[in-house]
Amino acid sequence: MADSSSVGPAAQEEWSSVVSAEAATRAPPPPTTITRPLLDLSGAAIGGSKEDHNPTIVLPNQSAEVSHFAIDLGGSLIKLVYFSRAQQEAKTTTTEAESNKKKLEQKRSGFLAGLRRHGGFPILGGRLHFVKFESSKLNDCLAFIKSKRLHRCSNGIEGVEALGATATAAAGKSSNSSSSPTTTMPEKNGEKNGVIKATGGGAFKYAELFKEKLGVTFDKEDEMQCLVSGANFLLRAIRDEAFTHLEGHKQFVQLDQNELFPYLLVNIGSGVSMIKVDEEGQYERVSGTNVGGGTFWGLGKLLTKCKSFDEILELSQGGDNSAVDMLVGDIYGGLDYSKIGLSASTIASSFGKVIAENKDLSDYRKEDIVLSLLRMISYNIGQVAYLNALRYGLKRIFFSGFFIRGHAYTMDTMSFAIRFWSKGDAQAMFLRHEGFLGALGAFLSYDKYGLANLTSHQCVERFPMGAPYVGGEVHGPPIRDLNEKITWMEKFMQKGIEITAPIPVSLPGTTGLGGFERPLARSGSLRSDSSAALNVGVLHLDPSLEPFPLLADPKNYEPNTVDLSDQSEREYWLRILFGNLPDLVEKAVASEGGTDDARRRGDAFARAFKAHLARLREEPAAYGKLGLANLLEMREECLREFHFHDVYMAIKERENEAALTVLPDLLAELDSLEPAARMLALIEGVLAANIFDWGSRACVELYHSGTIIEIYRMSRNKMKRPLRVDNFEAFQKKFIGSGGNEGSEKLVPHKRALLFVDNSGADVVLGMLPLARELLRRGTEVVLVANSLPAINDVTAVELPAIVAAAAKHCDTLRRAATAGGLLVDVVGDDGLTEDVAAVPVLTVVENGCGSPCIDFRQVSSELAVIAQDADLMVLEGMGRALHTNYNAHFQCDVLKLAMVKNQRLAEQLLNGSIYDCVCRYEPANYGSSALAN
Repeated sequence: MADSSSVGPAAQEEWSSVVSAEAATRAPPPPTTITRPLLDLSGAAIGGSKEDHNPTIVLPNQSAEVSHFAIDLGGSLIKLVYFSRAQQEAKTTTTEAESNKKKLEQKRSGFLAGLRRHGGFPILGGRLHFVKFESSKLNDCLAFIKSKRLHRCSNGIEGVEALGATATAAAGKSSNSSSSPTTTMPEKNGEKNGVIKATGGGAFKYAELFKEKLGVTFDKEDEMQCLVSGANFLLRAIRDEAFTHLEGHKQFVQLDQNELFPYLLVNIGSGVSMIKVDEEGQYERVSGTNVGGGTFWGLGKLLTKCKSFDEILELSQGGDNSAVDMLVGDIYGGLDYSKIGLSASTIASSFGKVIAENKDLSDYRKEDIVLSLLRMISYNIGQVAYLNALRYGLKRIFFSGFFIRGHAYTMDTMSFAIRFWSKGDAQAMFLRHEGFLGALGAFLSYDKYGLANLTSHQCVERFPMGAPYVGGEVHGPPIRDLNEKITWMEKFMQKGIEITAPIPVSLPGTTGLGGFERPLARSGSLRSDSSAALNVGVLHLDPSLEPFPLLADPKNYEPNTVDLSDQSEREYWLRILFGNLPDLVEKAVASEGGTDDARRRGDAFARAFKAHLARLREEPAAYGKLGLANLLEMREECLREFHFHDVYMAIKERENEAALTVLPDLLAELDSLEPAARMLALIEGVLAANIFDWGSRACVELYHSGTIIEIYRMSRNKMKRPLRVDNFEAFQKKFIGSGGNEGSEKLVPHKRALLFVDNSGADVVLGMLPLARELLRRGTEVVLVANSLPAINDVTAVELPAIVAAAAKHCDTLRRAATAGGLLVDVVGDDGLTEDVAAVPVLTVVENGCGSPCIDFRQVSSELAVIAQDADLMVLEGMGRALHTNYNAHFQCDVLKLAMVKNQRLAEQLLNGSIYDCVCRYEPANYGSSALAN
């Protein structure tokens, strides 16, 4: 699964140039949210090459299928939250595997009845998008709403479904091809203007303007209720929503949902509201102040002539507030006032030094004035917030509102204030979606979505190019299709090269609060707002995802084994992913015939993923808590974003075919062995076959030294015990008894085994299928668990049935078990089948809900969650699922973790070993912290 440690010289040089460029540049904010082309017929044209039998229709004037949006019109900023229905992208062909999947779903309905529960969920699957504008740019907001046609879909889901019913005929008339196009479109007359949810003071102020310009009516929602509702949703549904920020260091906070309430919500907009939230739907505004974000912006504008909020914040980066603030040391001759615990650096009076100086405004640096103003307002808000928390006995204080804007110095200042006044008993916490609480709360008031019932395992945040950015304005045109996105990407990257990294700002160590020195980032300087701010992605709502029921400790489960909070570790993996990009792009382009269109999309993918890597290098917490699994999944998502759906499809098919040709000989060899020797051969076979990993550069190089079968045999021959981690005897004892031979003692077989498969080809055919066969012969039901979406050369749940069917031609055990599990389409009418099926346990396939080489058991498919409830054995195979993630995870059933280590650095740090070392780690049910041998 993983990427090996060797990176080519050219890639190394390019990565070094990126690192060097970042020393003097800043990353640009991405543009408006990008959505997929659907439904609008105007300007429709046939896209793709002339050779396509099922051409794609390009719709240049179509936005996403939007059902509802809500708006928060504040005094300083306008925030928009809108929802788009999840739709499949148009495909030019239907693969044989996809065709078989439909047949298999019907065939498997008996065995899997009730497993896919998401069909009955009241929650509507789709995406939530977040966008903001300065209130002074209201016309830009109106233009954005028009460009996305958000106001034309407020009649909701019923209207959207009605449109879809008229699609096919209209689509057919748009094509000059003899084949039917894949895109469908409705008539425009189904669109209606209507009522939209709105909150904030502007909901009253601008109601008539929105009605005049857009023809919509505001349904006004209470501002406080929206703030609380939005905060509760985010804290419940987004895993990496809340974080602390102290001395430049962000740390995400995992909140226990049972201990969330009560808390204090401090919302800093133009003014400040402090709300005590006791439980869902129960809250009280207990305090507030008129000294807030509007105060900072207004006074800053008067004193500096700056035109924007962000411009004022940028000025503060270079300020020294001791030039205008009166400090304790100024009063006491540079000494502390130690009797009452005040250091010389404590601010005695904000702007107090100006009184004693005969200077005009122009004699003071704007940077110093703005920093003093920022500290004065931030410290006072922090102190008032703590006093209210103390008054009501609240330990959790959450700050929100666009005054914060992810600004490092603002957050540090408030955190210092809370820590100082509470003597360390309380801490300030911030929210990634800090400015969108009101708009989100207004959106949640749409009853039909059922979003109030969502939990964190049903929400996946993704960051496509163009997702809005918290720290700055929304840039870019309303992108309507992939071609437009690529064109914009090319221009964006050329222009943005000048601002791809933060500018280090050296700050003199001067004043602090109560003896604390000026808060500094870890690097010795606080980064500018554009680099320190956190990105807000597109929130995908998937009601079919559930937590895995067999986790031993769900509350403390952490999937990632590799800690990317360590800078050297993070830099290593970012460099590896960067270095592997050229080869990946080459394969992506080749997978689609090497057409000009494919090359253009490949270049755009490379630019986009490099931008993601650069963003994470400058701000590791930009997308939430960062783990290696997140990096690898982001790469796959980025490929899919540019319509590369399965880069390794041809390679996988070729390797499956090669492996299947030698499977009969392998099964015959296994059958000739005694039980103990056969079990060892099976485990060693899984480990040897796991060498076939196109995600590892070291393994890719092996492909040049021999055929697949030759490499497999070489890997088997080099297998020597003891393995680097070797619990084989413990597993063998549980499986066939302490005597090592069948019949030596009476053992109850496992009831159901979940086999989490890894790569296509030899890995699954010569490794995992023989192991599955052995389990079946011993009376255990076997469930092959595979990816829902492609990732590198990992096998998917769609592909597995065809592989099993091919293997079943050589093995009656597999044939009967697969037939019972509904995997074989063409054996329904076989004579004598009923008797055969009854003789063996079931073999079936389920998807895991993932599209990554790793797996996060906090979010799996509902099908897997249900079928796992009766499982008493899990086999996690491959580096991604057993090493990069879940190596330290414990489960309520027996677990066997099998993997070959194909990365030298991982081998050294995790196992104190070498590349190609193997892991056979067996952990009995509810395995605790005590370690087994090795």
